[in-house]
Amino acid sequence: MKEKLTVVTSTCVPLPLENVDTDQIIPARFLKATTKEGFGDNLFRDWRYNKDGNPNPDFVLNQNTYKGEILVAGKNFGSGSSREHAAWAIGGYGFRIIVSSFFADIFKNNSMNNGLLPVVVSPEFLAEAFETITADPSVTLTVNLPDQTITNNATQRTEHFDINAYKKDCLINGLDDIDYLLSNKSKIEEYEKSL
Repeated sequence: MKEKLTVVTSTCVPLPLENVDTDQIIPARFLKATTKEGFGDNLFRDWRYNKDGNPNPDFVLNQNTYKGEILVAGKNFGSGSSREHAAWAIGGYGFRIIVSSFFADIFKNNSMNNGLLPVVVSPEFLAEAFETITADPSVTLTVNLPDQTITNNATQRTEHFDINAYKKDCLINGLDDIDYLLSNKSKIEEYEKSL
């Protein structure tokens, strides 16, 4: 069971970079582990840390200005290889929602399989979110998964987003694919008896 995700209102971390691929999210040299623990420590590793291992003060995750459970990213987030570790790193860092105008399909599915909600918004909504968040880091977004809406609370602009009905149900109930099957065990057994 994962943490249930229904309505989240949070401040945000802006990452206004386009075409961020999975190797930038979690570099390949950190993929040796087979459990999800510790991946958040290496999220955006090559951007967060200088070659000498010290934190890069210019990178957004190393600044106290921005915090929150929502990562607002530029267009085409999660492209490149299909590594599930990218979703592990984002979730391990503490993000629950990623907002962008476009996600790579495999990354999008890996995110939902790991309890993260990728929210696709219009380029206009994304641009306004970046503008309001950078102008005032206390600005919040509200993501309502049951209603499939996202609202910029600074401007009251709301958009509807699409999500697969099965994945929506899993996220709302904190279920992964195995949990979902186990929650329907009695129905499956009844069906098998009817054959």
